[in-house]
Amino acid sequence: MTVLDEIIAGVLEDLADRQRLVSLDQLKEQVSSTPSALDLSPAFRGPDVAIIAEVKRSSPSKGKLSDIADPAELASIYSSGGAALVSVLTEERRFGGSLKDLDDVRAKITIPILRKDFMVTPYQIWESRAHGADVILLIVAALDQGSLIELLSCADSLGMQALVEVHNEEELDRALGIGAKMIGINSRNLKTLEVDREVFPRLAARIPPGIIKVAESGVSGPSEVAEYANAGADAVLVGEALVTSANPRLLLAELLAAGLRSD
Repeated sequence: MTVLDEIIAGVLEDLADRQRLVSLDQLKEQVSSTPSALDLSPAFRGPDVAIIAEVKRSSPSKGKLSDIADPAELASIYSSGGAALVSVLTEERRFGGSLKDLDDVRAKITIPILRKDFMVTPYQIWESRAHGADVILLIVAALDQGSLIELLSCADSLGMQALVEVHNEEELDRALGIGAKMIGINSRNLKTLEVDREVFPRLAARIPPGIIKVAESGVSGPSEVAEYANAGADAVLVGEALVTSANPRLLLAELLAAGLRSD
């Protein structure tokens, strides 16, 4: 069993618990009174590289990263510092997140929010929208093609955008096959947790114009953002470097400066 398989098994167990407490009909009722999802496309289609700043307490590869006692305050720093999108980890077992983190962040900031979790059923898409997420993550390696199509369609129907994550050529072909408009290239292999930053330039070169390209993993500072920018990234997701920084606001400014392309 791979690391990804183990994570998904835990996600399914936790999901079953939540479904017993809150029905899909109840989620749909919540969504009916939730403000429409925000559109992040303009921020990702500018001349410079956008930064997705992440609220992340721990990870399977590094263990505990930061306590983050107040995720909303950290998200506020990201928002005021120029991040285009705030990513909130809600998986509990390996990443130390929760839907409460998502609620707290949504109540604090007005820019788009990505719920970063392991989506396996439409219930989670409705759940994400009910808790104020504007964007959801779909990991190709964790889903068969039928499920990818179903989940992307569900997100579209709710006015949400999907970051469709790939790690190799076969997964990229599957993402393109479902009409993904925003593709995240993860330099970390979720089955082995190894990082190879050469994955991004290799796959990005195969993505047709007009599709947003997001670089994920392997960013420790401005030099990696510049590297991804040169390889064609429209946005770069940064988690560990920001949550472990003594001054995330300053680091965010440096990351944004490294992604400048305009005169």
